[in-house]
Amino acid sequence: MTSAPVLSSAAPVTLLGGGAVTATDLALALRIAPQLVAADGGAQAALDCGVCPDAVVGDFDSLGEAARAALPADRLHHVAEQESTDFDKCLHAVEAPLLLALGFTGLRLDHTLAALNALVRHGARRVVMLGSDDICFHARGDERLDLPPGLRLSLFPMAAVTGRSEGLEWPIDGLKLAPDGRVGTSNRVTGRVRLRLSGPGMLVLLPRAALAPVLAGWGFAGPGDVRAG
Repeated sequence: MTSAPVLSSAAPVTLLGGGAVTATDLALALRIAPQLVAADGGAQAALDCGVCPDAVVGDFDSLGEAARAALPADRLHHVAEQESTDFDKCLHAVEAPLLLALGFTGLRLDHTLAALNALVRHGARRVVMLGSDDICFHARGDERLDLPPGLRLSLFPMAAVTGRSEGLEWPIDGLKLAPDGRVGTSNRVTGRVRLRLSGPGMLVLLPRAALAPVLAGWGFAGPGDVRAG
């Protein structure tokens, strides 16, 4: 694991993995978070989209020789240990107020699950995972979301969590949610949402159209059109 950040930024940063990603999605992310850090094979995805990452972090088992040769040597940050995923390595290696992660879902289910696990373990940070249809983030203890009524909102616990909610058609008050028990998929927004949770471990999943209002609620500017992709 890196002992010091390889990139520190006062602005949001995009993290790019080697999973399913399009040039349109990458352009969308870079409008929000202009600096780009690639996780191992994500560097090839960036190059395929015509973008050279500001840094590449990982064990480089997925980074081909051609991609490595195309990248400036001072942007390559090799982390040899095998105890963490490349997404996890990037989360350790980058300091920024917001991380927008794409290319970490959509191809292999084990990689997707590992990325969701990392979201929880780094739960104090603001990290939004951008998928082809949805976004996902880890909820803090008191989360407030200004979302349009009727929008789908799913809650998936990665640990045992209880809490209270406002603005949901089916409140979570009094429920014991757990990954091996009750979960909260396919709820619906009825007004301004507030989630007060007993502890870490709750993932919030929303349609891509919710990206701009979520970011605005956290104090960050969003793109003009989050539905492109």
